[in-house]
Amino acid sequence: MKQLIQNFKTGDLYVDEIPMPSISKGMVLVENEFSLISAGTERGTVKVAQASLLGKAKQRPDLVAQVMQNIKKEGLSATIDKVRTKLDSLKALGYSTSGTVISSLDSNSLFKPGDRVACAGQDYASHAEVVSIPQNLVVKIPENVSSEEAAFTTLGAIAMQGVRQAEPRLGEKICVIGLGLLGQITAQLLKANGCAVFGIDLNEGLVKLANEGSANQALNRNDPNLIAACDNFTNGHGFDAIIITAAAPSNDPIELSAEISRKKGKIIVVGAVKMDIPRDPHFFRKELDLRMSCSYGPGRYDTDYEDNGHDYPYAYVRWTEQRNMEAFLDLLSRKAIDIKPLITHVFDITDAEKAYDIVLGKTIEPHIGILLKYSNITNNRNTMVQVKNSPLANINIGFIGAGSFAQSYLIPNVKACGASLDGVVTSKGITSKNVADKFKFNFCSSDSKDIVDNKTINTVFIATPHSSHADLVIKSLEAGKSVFVEKPLAMNPEQLQSVIEAKSKFNLPLLVGFNRRFAPICEFIKKEFKNATEPFVINIRVNAGFIPKDHWTQQPEVGGGRIIGEMCHFIDLMQYFTEAEPVKVYAESISTGNDKISPEDNIAIIIKFSDGSVGNLTYLSNGDKAMPKENIEVFCAGKIGVINDFRDGIFYKDGKTTKLKSSGKGHKEEVKAFIDAVRDGKESPINFRSICLTTITTFKILDSLYTGLPQEISLDV
Repeated sequence: MKQLIQNFKTGDLYVDEIPMPSISKGMVLVENEFSLISAGTERGTVKVAQASLLGKAKQRPDLVAQVMQNIKKEGLSATIDKVRTKLDSLKALGYSTSGTVISSLDSNSLFKPGDRVACAGQDYASHAEVVSIPQNLVVKIPENVSSEEAAFTTLGAIAMQGVRQAEPRLGEKICVIGLGLLGQITAQLLKANGCAVFGIDLNEGLVKLANEGSANQALNRNDPNLIAACDNFTNGHGFDAIIITAAAPSNDPIELSAEISRKKGKIIVVGAVKMDIPRDPHFFRKELDLRMSCSYGPGRYDTDYEDNGHDYPYAYVRWTEQRNMEAFLDLLSRKAIDIKPLITHVFDITDAEKAYDIVLGKTIEPHIGILLKYSNITNNRNTMVQVKNSPLANINIGFIGAGSFAQSYLIPNVKACGASLDGVVTSKGITSKNVADKFKFNFCSSDSKDIVDNKTINTVFIATPHSSHADLVIKSLEAGKSVFVEKPLAMNPEQLQSVIEAKSKFNLPLLVGFNRRFAPICEFIKKEFKNATEPFVINIRVNAGFIPKDHWTQQPEVGGGRIIGEMCHFIDLMQYFTEAEPVKVYAESISTGNDKISPEDNIAIIIKFSDGSVGNLTYLSNGDKAMPKENIEVFCAGKIGVINDFRDGIFYKDGKTTKLKSSGKGHKEEVKAFIDAVRDGKESPINFRSICLTTITTFKILDSLYTGLPQEISLDV
């Protein structure tokens, strides 16, 4: 399918052929008919991508701070690789579309194939022939509303939320500053609400358009009689509310709003404007009410609402994103507002670059509402796109999942081992196409079946969200493929048991990404303890850092939390050093009334091993990032090995110390060991029983937290 994309590194904007997106639980697959270019928002997005590296840094100082912090933690080289991965990416544009449902997995069974729908959401409702949209960002289109009109629905919801924040009452006099697309719609909504609307803009063409229907009166910001006209419009009292829909780097909209407002008036900020709030003479003396309007409405930026499909109760949250979208379409259906005069251009998706030439000012034409039109592609819904046709090696690899971690630590190391990169699959076609181009895969896809069912691929790397690991491992083993899966192997005992059964039936190499045991510094320390007959005491302290509860790794059904998803690393490392099996575990977490904090992310764990060894894991998210992340101490037989964040270490022996250098956390060595094992027909570098015991131990840690009791660990494999 065709999609408009932009290379964030180079700024290049073009239409390309990419795989159709996949559909998953809670999503609706839609064939677009029209999409709206939001000139103000997308102009800014495109210009950021087209800026130099220094220009990008100036516009995102928060990200620059993150980069500097990462250099301290992981070093310059690793940070540069991460930054390059982030910059060298393809960005989807657009967030307001209309089309027809192809298929739906929405939890309410509301949407059926053939339904006409309007869609919203950045990175979802993109300028593409087919889009996959979360169910709460999709609404049905009334029969008497055209698809062209419905493509404005997202902008309509944004305007409606701004109006709701103003709480307009019948007969009130309201000013709209900024008469672009958003401002014109806002003015129409206010008039439909029975308000008298005054519009202000710097563009004379937009002022003229507002005077023709959107507003009761509109003037240019530079008109010398503007303030007098505002006084006359409000009978000298000032406006009841001012809604700022302009996008401006200056503070003028804020200052002007304060000047023309009545006492105790409301100022609503919808657009991106500078907000230096001058106390005098107006904000303080008039007791002005300044409010922000958050995009489409309640639910915006709430992962549980947007991504997980959990709606807010109608009785308590009357107007959500989705309900604002429905209300806007209802107003169109009742002819209470008229969008058609705002449509100035319609381009076919193949001519999208011409549309953006207008938006960016390369082609000078009056414009406001620009639509992209899509042809019917019913017979061209491909999940796979062939990128190149390089010869295949004896180890032929397919990647399922290729986020920033896989791009930084897995794919480059696989390539360095001489294996061929045949196919890559991600849920979003634009991501798989980007990865395929960047790393020279032969094909890209959005459907894991294109990897699993591919007869030429004999090895699969799985780096998807945790909830899909076990299922993909089983399917890959059943297809006769060797498997490398990022941790964790499974999210619960039932999944693990299914993997165990598949592994016993199809005895193929299976490795979980427990990379730390492969780090050269760990290998050195283990050799120093060779033939030690005493039990070990291992202390591991992890200053992991805070991750909010709405992050996918923290969601029980997707990521499983950090005990299952991250602490498994350190349980495996303890097994590596002791060469013994965990037999009992006890855990205690903090108790807190702070709902932002996940107590189990701040935990002390004691693990007893079959040889009498003891492992202590202290995992923390309530510390400071300036402290190194990982500290590991291994005590045994009168010797001590210390690893400082895998950057250096010390070995204590016979009253002397040996300084150790570290060259990473073992990602390169881990991948090489796995590829070599597959190539040589050997067993996986980590014993499968050990992998299963690590996984079971994470489940038992949770059981210990719930019961307050130590838990026995056993495995029958």
